[in-house]
Amino acid sequence: AMTAARGEAYDFSIKGIDELNVKHDSVMVEACNASFQVHLQVDPARFAHLYNVAQLLAAPVLSVATNSPVLFGKRLWSETRIALFEQSVDTRKPGLSLRDNPARVSFGKRWAQSSVLEIFKEDVARFRTLVGTDLDEDAMETLDKGGVPQLKALRLHNGTVYRWNRACYGIGPNGRPHLRIELRVLPSGPTVVDEIANAAFWLGLMSELGETVGDVPSRLEFDQAQANLYAAAREGLGARFTWLDGEEMLAQGLILDRLLPQAEAG
Repeated sequence: AMTAARGEAYDFSIKGIDELNVKHDSVMVEACNASFQVHLQVDPARFAHLYNVAQLLAAPVLSVATNSPVLFGKRLWSETRIALFEQSVDTRKPGLSLRDNPARVSFGKRWAQSSVLEIFKEDVARFRTLVGTDLDEDAMETLDKGGVPQLKALRLHNGTVYRWNRACYGIGPNGRPHLRIELRVLPSGPTVVDEIANAAFWLGLMSELGETVGDVPSRLEFDQAQANLYAAAREGLGARFTWLDGEEMLAQGLILDRLLPQAEAG
């Protein structure tokens, strides 16, 4: 479906110490990506704030976890996965990507303002459906009867839009609906211990900063948070960030002096 939407071969161009330029006729270059995704269930009423905190934290959490500096024998980014995944599932036809046409893999365009609906509405409006499913419920009718809508089409579509922090609607074993934030920037490995440490770092920070950091959009421009993520992907612990209230910090110092103690408290 992705290849049909794109209409021609995939082009990959990533520049680090070395430079990689590859053309491939299949989306399967994406299989080079091996990630470790962490889900945090959140209170729907606090979703926008916690999602913004997750966006803020994506860069430092990635910088401490980078694990893919080499691809096809080329020395590229500290976390080459970020660039590779963005290019490997890009369904935009070449040329259109230079216009205001969103990529299916992205950090997003703006801070969340009030609810998860902003994200779901944008994804439905801006991205074509790649795969379909049989619909066997009228969601509004189910809701009117006091039931829990499955929202199968929304969930399926949501699985084909790859925000680095993804909003997820789900229904638990107890039948109750919930919202989750899925952190997608973390690489797999190099060991299980590393993966669990990275998860604990993020979860602790989400818990602590979710309660203490205040209004993120008023303290940092969205574009700067996005720039921080790509700096982390390129440079790892050597990345330089613009942090809250315009403070310039190196990733290593920010993590050692501030974020690790905050994660432990969380």
